[in-house]
Amino acid sequence: MTDPAVRARDLTLRYPARLGAPAVAAITGLSLDIAPGETLAVIGDAGSGKSTLARAIAGYTSRSVDGGVEVAGGALEVLGVDVRTLGRHGDEQLALRVGYVPQDAGLVLDPHLTVAENVALPLFLRDRTFSRKVAGGIAAEAIDAMHLTLATMPKFPHELSRGQRQRVAIARALVLEPELLVADEATAGIDATVRGVILAHLAEVQRQRGFAAFIVSSEIGEVRRLAARLAVLHRGSIVGLGSVDAVLDDPRHPYVHRLAELSRTRA
Repeated sequence: MTDPAVRARDLTLRYPARLGAPAVAAITGLSLDIAPGETLAVIGDAGSGKSTLARAIAGYTSRSVDGGVEVAGGALEVLGVDVRTLGRHGDEQLALRVGYVPQDAGLVLDPHLTVAENVALPLFLRDRTFSRKVAGGIAAEAIDAMHLTLATMPKFPHELSRGQRQRVAIARALVLEPELLVADEATAGIDATVRGVILAHLAEVQRQRGFAAFIVSSEIGEVRRLAARLAVLHRGSIVGLGSVDAVLDDPRHPYVHRLAELSRTRA
C-alpha cells in the first residue's frame, strides 16, 4: 500500500502564548489522509483553522519560522516527513517537494527580487549550478501560463496588483513540479475574467503531473472544479469529509447544511 502524501492523526495545532496572551488552539483532534495524486479541498467559515492547517502542512511551524503554528498534539506527516521534527530553517528536502501558495503572496515572494527571479529561485535552491538561461525560459513559460505578460518579468512584487502577485506565487509554487501543492485561497484577488482560466490550468497541471493537492477555498464552484473530495472545517474540527456530493447531499452538521443550501442557490 502506498503511503499517504499527507497523514494527520488526532492533530492539534495552536499558536503559542506570547506577551501575556494565552495560547490559542486552532485545530483540535483532526484526522485525515491525502493520497498521492489526490486533491482534497477544504472549506470553512472564518476562523475555522483552514489557513492554519495549510501552513502546518506546508511546514510553516513554530520550530521552522517566526510566528508559525505549534504542533501541540497528535501526528502530522507530509511526504513521509514528520512535521514535528522540522528545524529552525525547515527541512529543505520537504520545502523543495511542496509548492505553497498562501492567501497573501507577500509571504513567499522576495520583495528584493524581480518576478522572473522569484519564479526561478526554487530552481537555484535545488541546484546552485542550474543554467540561468534555462531557468529564464522555465520562468517565462510559468509566467505565461498564469496569463501574465512577459513584460511582468523584470518588475518587482510591489509594482504588481494583488491578483498579479498571486499568479506569480502560483507559478513559483509549480516551477519545481512539486509532489504536493498547498494552496490557500490561491485565486484571492485575481480578476474574475482570468480566474476561470487559472483554475482550469491548475486542474490540468495536476492531472498531467499527478501531484497531491490541499486546496483551501471559500467557493463551492471552485471546489468542484479542482477536487473530488471535500473536508469541511468548523471551529477547528472536521464536520464533513468525503466526496463533494456525498458531503453536501447528506449534511450531518448545521454548518454543512447551510453550506449545502448556499451551494444549491448558486447552482
